[in-house]
Amino acid sequence: MPDLANERVDHRFKGLPPDAEGLTVGELAAQRRSLFTGGFTTPVLALSAESVEHNLRLLEVYAERHGLAFAPHGKTSMAPRLFDRQLEHGAWGITAAMPHQARVYRAHGVARIFLANELVDAVALRWLAAELDAEPDFRFVCYVDSVRGVELMDEALRAAGAARPVDVVVELGAGATGRTGVRTEAECTAVADAVAAAPTLRLVGVAGYEGTMPGADGERVREWLHRLVGLAADFDKAGRFDPAIGEIVVSAGGSEWFDAVADVFAEIPGLSLPVLKLLRSGAYVSHDDGQYRERTPFNRIPEEGALQPAFRLWSQVVSRPTAEQAFTNAGKRDAAHDLHLPEAQVVRDARTGEVRAAEGVTVTGLSDQHAWLRTAPEADVEVGDWVGMGLSHPCTSFDKWQLIPLVEADGTVVDYIRTFF
Repeated sequence: MPDLANERVDHRFKGLPPDAEGLTVGELAAQRRSLFTGGFTTPVLALSAESVEHNLRLLEVYAERHGLAFAPHGKTSMAPRLFDRQLEHGAWGITAAMPHQARVYRAHGVARIFLANELVDAVALRWLAAELDAEPDFRFVCYVDSVRGVELMDEALRAAGAARPVDVVVELGAGATGRTGVRTEAECTAVADAVAAAPTLRLVGVAGYEGTMPGADGERVREWLHRLVGLAADFDKAGRFDPAIGEIVVSAGGSEWFDAVADVFAEIPGLSLPVLKLLRSGAYVSHDDGQYRERTPFNRIPEEGALQPAFRLWSQVVSRPTAEQAFTNAGKRDAAHDLHLPEAQVVRDARTGEVRAAEGVTVTGLSDQHAWLRTAPEADVEVGDWVGMGLSHPCTSFDKWQLIPLVEADGTVVDYIRTFF
């Protein structure tokens, strides 16, 4: 397993202090430098240590309260250090979307992986077979959503000489025009029949993802979740689950509808085996100041708590050409911009170090390496000031940074989060 603390700091990692070149990540973290006076260069993305810890604990408590197992989607951060923290906070395992992500997880010792996709790549299946055969305690589950997919998996696993069957769940599509997944219960039965005929596969449950359902609302999501639960009950009644599997997996839940998942999964009837009710939300670990601030289920259930946005992108004002305009040195290469533009939140005065609200400052656009700011008369910014911005969409924030400072409220950097995209 790689020792991330011993990785050397160098030019690969933007924003880090130039005079830290050659130190290990662990040595740099031990210095507890200030993000503002410790030699960091702009732009630099920071994660709030306090907010990350708060969010980890909140979802741990939420899952426990509602009887849910939790396999947070690791594609959000692709950060083994955060995976470790999530597992320490009760996660059953980590969800992946692609074979490469599963390889990263295994390289860093993740023992349970839920692949929320149908895996039909013969090379990836050969790697998976070797991993399963080499490590008896490694648990892997993935989707199947077509008879043809089952055939391809079986062919590849046979060719690889797989000794252990691969556990699969039939994916029920969320809506007739949703993303992946089997569209009807009859087709689900056909896929399950194909799995039963493939000795290299083992049916362990049902799953799906409601987040891409067209026109999703609480009623439609719950209707689909009831279909998912009903499919599990029908499969169980038909004797499709071998008692040797030990538990039946029923899984759903992104970061927008986990309250609906909790409600419907609480009503799962008694089946022939215990049910692993597996939630897969991933964006919670950092939360955000846009998409998920608006759509988090905690807005509907405030009595359960509230997530805290953990990202802050710091960039420096490099041009103030007019009273109505300013530019900082962070752009599309640094900030998520697929859902919303960054949000100017605070200004750190270059003369005094004072941090104040970014009143009258609005991000209106991004170039590759610049943020365009509109400045109202009350805006108090000048060249050299640092502007702290909130970001929207964690998945496209993490992937632009390979080593992210974890920063306490006073600006002290206490750790670094390494990503592997």
